[in-house]
Amino acid sequence: MSEEILNELNAEGLRSVFLKYTREAFANIPQMNKPRILDIGCGTGMPTLELAALSNGEITGIDIDQGVLDKLNLKIKQEGLSSRINVYNRSIYDTRFEDETFDILWEEGVIHLLDLKKTLTECNRVLKMNGFMVTGEATNWVDRKLKHFPKFGFNLIKQISWEKGCWWSQYYAPLEEKINILRKKYDNFDDVEEVKRHLMEIEMVKKDPTGFDCVTYIMQKIN
Repeated sequence: MSEEILNELNAEGLRSVFLKYTREAFANIPQMNKPRILDIGCGTGMPTLELAALSNGEITGIDIDQGVLDKLNLKIKQEGLSSRINVYNRSIYDTRFEDETFDILWEEGVIHLLDLKKTLTECNRVLKMNGFMVTGEATNWVDRKLKHFPKFGFNLIKQISWEKGCWWSQYYAPLEEKINILRKKYDNFDDVEEVKRHLMEIEMVKKDPTGFDCVTYIMQKIN
């Protein structure tokens, strides 16, 4: 029953509204022929699949959660993208890829959870010289951490600010509305663990709609 509830809720589908920032960031990277792209903390693969659609390249996703990778692998097969997308259960601290493997590194809402020094050291190692790193994070986190990126060889070339309050207006408010509708349909709706997580996030963002504003930075490896 919980799977039926989550499928009908389709929170990931609602969240796809933010792929416009993925597309905008990719459009600001110089065009490449068949780039090799690493999606860090790929999760269930929303940006991963979008990057495959935007490029004619090879996409590699890494994540430490095998459960989400299983879901992504299913999507990859369904989309017929097995020849272009590969995913691995690996940490960014130890990717096991060769030096300067990738043309582009991509992460959305991941590295704020990680050790920045270890992460950027490995990112520098696996990224080709003059390659690009795209990072999408909460503005208040990036404002405090951006100064550290040049120490690891990354030079900021473009900043894309998300619309103010968009996490509330474009995602959590519609999600709350959908939850209220489905709550009337399913007696045990609030008992589903993932629904509980959504409800907690909704209350948190509702209290401070602009406190979760995000920015996407495009950086280039210069040394």
